[in-house]
Amino acid sequence: MTDEQTPAEDVAFDTDQASWEDASQEIEALKLEVAALKDQALRYAADAENTKRRAEREMNDARAYAIQKFARDLLGVADNLSRATAHSPRDSQDAAVTNFIIGVEMTEKELLGAFERNGLKKIDPAKGEKFDPHLHQAVMEQPSDEVSAGGVIQVLQAGYELMGRLVRPAMVAVAAKGSKGPDAPAEPTAGAANPYAATGDTSGEAFDTKA
Repeated sequence: MTDEQTPAEDVAFDTDQASWEDASQEIEALKLEVAALKDQALRYAADAENTKRRAEREMNDARAYAIQKFARDLLGVADNLSRATAHSPRDSQDAAVTNFIIGVEMTEKELLGAFERNGLKKIDPAKGEKFDPHLHQAVMEQPSDEVSAGGVIQVLQAGYELMGRLVRPAMVAVAAKGSKGPDAPAEPTAGAANPYAATGDTSGEAFDTKA
């Protein structure tokens, strides 16, 4: 205390300093609280966004599954129309028969168009296309001079996928090991994986046709 400072002034100075320290501590506490609340708000916002996305995904899945059942029920219709057009007497001279065939073909085309518009795509591998166990089901295996080993020789029944989900695999005949079609790959080494081993036995007999 200086000669000019009175005891009352000393008390006031100490009080002001204590008040400033208390205020400083309170400000720091408020800053920490604000930071915690900000972090919590960001977490809540992220959780809300995740919940929204999950709800949208589940809604889309539910819609897709609902369409999938309906689509599967219509596949038999598409199969029958395909068989009818494949075996129709196109060389008939009867105008009524010709018009009937054209009508069936138009019906099949319209049905397939409706499938496409609703995300249901036909799986119809071309001859020689490599067997894909994710999209195809091998129901038989046979040697071929036109298709290399592991390639599709013939489509016995077209498959379908809906919005990326397999509804029904395409049932195909595949070229047996040792087939020497165009650009046939080299013989696999001992122990190499069979390209269609997942579909069943490869002894040349029919494979399991259960979807």
